[in-house]
Amino acid sequence: MTQSAARTAGFAPLRSLATVRARSHNIALAVAEGRSRHFTLHRERLDAAAARTESVTRARYPGLRIPYHSRWRHFAAGGIDRKAALDRALQGASAAEAARAHIDLTVVSVLLDAGAGARWRYVEAETGQSFARSEGLAVATLRAFLDGAFSARRGEPCRVDGEALVTLDAERVARLLQAAPDNAIVGLEGRTTLLQRLGQVLLDRERFGYAGRPGLLYDLLTPEGTHTEIPAGDLVTTLLERLGPIWLTRSVHDGVPLGDTWPHPLAGGSGPTAGWVPFHKLTQWLAYSLFEPFEWAGATITQPDALTALPEYRNGGLLIDTGVIELRDAAAATKSWQVGSELVVEWRALTIALIDELAPRVRARLGVPDLPLACVLEGGTWMAGRDLAEALRGGAPPLMIDSDGTVF
Repeated sequence: MTQSAARTAGFAPLRSLATVRARSHNIALAVAEGRSRHFTLHRERLDAAAARTESVTRARYPGLRIPYHSRWRHFAAGGIDRKAALDRALQGASAAEAARAHIDLTVVSVLLDAGAGARWRYVEAETGQSFARSEGLAVATLRAFLDGAFSARRGEPCRVDGEALVTLDAERVARLLQAAPDNAIVGLEGRTTLLQRLGQVLLDRERFGYAGRPGLLYDLLTPEGTHTEIPAGDLVTTLLERLGPIWLTRSVHDGVPLGDTWPHPLAGGSGPTAGWVPFHKLTQWLAYSLFEPFEWAGATITQPDALTALPEYRNGGLLIDTGVIELRDAAAATKSWQVGSELVVEWRALTIALIDELAPRVRARLGVPDLPLACVLEGGTWMAGRDLAEALRGGAPPLMIDSDGTVF
């Protein structure tokens, strides 16, 4: 093993979901003990947060038939079944090819699904409806996908190819998203770079073979349909291994790029990974969003609760806006913070740890003890956080993050 390979292997624990949880809970314990410079913790307010989450969940899903928290919910924005349009475009395709197309769309759409900012909107020509934030990004990418914007094969629009992605530039991505000076989107350059890097990874034959498309994840995880059970943790591991090189963040240690992983003095741990807390938010969001494409293809996702809550500003905002966590310095809410700042890393870690504590309270209130965490989020914590943000700040999160479009 080369020295470089040995260094990389030493950081393998940071790709483990168990480490994501353990380091986040280490930080939550330290906050509870009063060792944080940024937050105080009020666990007695978790019940109020659970009650609000229950109320939102019952309003959205009165029969408690709650789907997964997934990009596929956003594709149905405005009450329109856009999957039906996709399925019509795929008519005649085999089940395996349909699965590859569903995965292709999911991957490229999730990678573009970081915060868009408060000003940007997308107007769907087919319906005349206007959408913002995650829903707008979802509808925009689905329409671009149906139009063949990510395909390198004439006559086969519904696919994503490495050859097409590497040629994208910010001007082209701006047109796909209808971004302009008077309709600005946050992190346009970062999103474009992410798609280009995805294209480069897809063209790496050791990772994705000769076809060079994300849909080959179907073949990797269900070879010839022989594997019908996919542990959720294996799905995340595969995504990190195959797509890991696309995550360009400023987070590098000993020459090893760590992706959505950041230092924090209360993270704990041992060895070369001590003091680092991984989140892999977009990878986990992608994994949640791939549950359904694999299930539609006949596979079963097992152990879904191996994944964590998504450490972003809706779930995290719910905890701040219900007083479960409180800033020691109220003025911190008026400043803009870098993604890797100690305060933001701590907020994200608290989000993972405390949603783990909130989820069983929500399940008990709903009377559904086996409700997957993915459904608690969908029901759920994410929308409760968004609703509070809308009521309190016109939709803005409780903390201002200087996002480049590749993490939040």
